[in-house]
Amino acid sequence: MIVDKGNDFPTHFHQKLLSYGRDVWLFREHTDRLTTRALNSYRGDIRNFEYLTPRLRLSPRDLRSTRLARPATLHFICSPTRALQVISEVDWDPIIIYEPIPDRCVPEELPTLRTAMASIDVLSPNAEEAFALLSLSSPVTRDAVQSAALCFLDFGVGPSGKGCVIIRSAALGACVATRDTGYRWVDAFWTPQDTFHIVDVTGAGNSFLGGLAAGLILENGDMYQAALYASVSASFTIEQYGLPSLSVNSESGVEEWNEDSPRRRLEALRQRQSGQQG
Repeated sequence: MIVDKGNDFPTHFHQKLLSYGRDVWLFREHTDRLTTRALNSYRGDIRNFEYLTPRLRLSPRDLRSTRLARPATLHFICSPTRALQVISEVDWDPIIIYEPIPDRCVPEELPTLRTAMASIDVLSPNAEEAFALLSLSSPVTRDAVQSAALCFLDFGVGPSGKGCVIIRSAALGACVATRDTGYRWVDAFWTPQDTFHIVDVTGAGNSFLGGLAAGLILENGDMYQAALYASVSASFTIEQYGLPSLSVNSESGVEEWNEDSPRRRLEALRQRQSGQQG
């Protein structure tokens, strides 16, 4: 991940990021500008996002001639118009995961989105964003989400329509839909009985799609199995403000997040899903 450090970037932030592994980050120093900062604020379930300092956009060109060049997966969040520009810069063959930016999830953006959808592999809005794009006013239910996912598939996602739509639906889970397999649901890892684990949902969508990207590599492109990784990834992000803790179990030597094993959570979620299907 590229981290653009402005002249005000706190040293303790730098050290904190390094604690997660030096190979994860590519730091770029900018002595002539401030670090891009933004504010997420919530009023009930309504989120507001605003930049506090001038933003510095990233594009696939920024990866060239770095050790992060030509990644196997590429996730980006932006407007549909910006997505077309990003896609035009991709001169290799990654799995492309596109997350439409919330404030551009309006019906007027749908024609441009449909153009972009033909060149991506995964489209993943959350339920409210999907409904807004499609001018749907119905409550968020599994039936309504499924209908929205199938509508996007009818428009065509991916080359030859072989892409995937994943609509993230908070406590309802995530609807994973393709033309070949129809739709399947993946539960949110934390159930309604586990709400005490949920502290801050900021970043859950990014974490979900980062987990999806990793799962697609580990599961040879299986979207449903990758979505299990995605759900587990998000489960760690929402347990606290900021990043989860990383440690190594002194007895097993296994890497743990928030003193729990991602592998354990993955297997627990798989068993839960298998039980529902059985």
